[in-house]
Amino acid sequence: MRRPLVLTAAAALLCTGCSTADAGSGDKPASASQSPDSTSPSGPRSDVRAAVAALREDSAGFRQEIELEGEGQEYGLTVTGGFDFAADRGHLAVDLPGGAIDHSDQVFADGKIYISDAQGIGEDAWGVMPRDQAQAHYLLRAPLNDPEHVLEQIAAMHKISREGEENVQGVRAVRYRGILDHRTVTLRMTPDVRTKTDQARDALGSDLPVFADAWVDGRGRLVQTRMSVNISGARVTQTMALSDIGEPVRVTVPRAADTIPVTEVGGILNG
Repeated sequence: MRRPLVLTAAAALLCTGCSTADAGSGDKPASASQSPDSTSPSGPRSDVRAAVAALREDSAGFRQEIELEGEGQEYGLTVTGGFDFAADRGHLAVDLPGGAIDHSDQVFADGKIYISDAQGIGEDAWGVMPRDQAQAHYLLRAPLNDPEHVLEQIAAMHKISREGEENVQGVRAVRYRGILDHRTVTLRMTPDVRTKTDQARDALGSDLPVFADAWVDGRGRLVQTRMSVNISGARVTQTMALSDIGEPVRVTVPRAADTIPVTEVGGILNG
């Protein structure tokens, strides 16, 4: 069974006995020669926040790839869909390649999240819960895969540097790199996971080495984000590619008769 191994890899990132932290290949903090973080109108922080703010007033398609590495194993999740950030409506599908865990669908609308595979409900029913009550159960996972949560974390990155231009999603974009502080990393975590993450920070003697990247094209649009952490060889990387910015997003909300209220939704697919 692959599921226990996936959970073990994720849990390893929150171990209390970690004694070393390695940022890994390519994971390095900003240096003074790389246009360090600035609060000026044209500084890296302002550029990233402006791109995030613009997307929050627009719509886009997205594809998240979540890579888990640990104990000599590698696994990946994909989250795909479309989101109208301005209207707070969207839909997404979550898959574990290989089909080891059933596919999950989630719909965001009217301040609620509808989940197709919520535990304890019928096969044809949808679990439903208030969007603001969803919590994250793993490091660098959004509550019920909410892409707005990712944007909130990216907007909070600091010590930002301009890393140059790259071709991303078929366009030329500037890559910005920064770090996430402990408050941002633990945003909306469940209490038990927050406790484990606090313990990992205490064992390391510093914030967890969480790096964040944002790619912004020549029109000021956010086209890709990435967050990554590597603790004693256990790594999580979350990459979100954005496309079809400004295109309409159609959302079909489950019928009230097909929904059952839930208060907690777990499982690796649900973040």
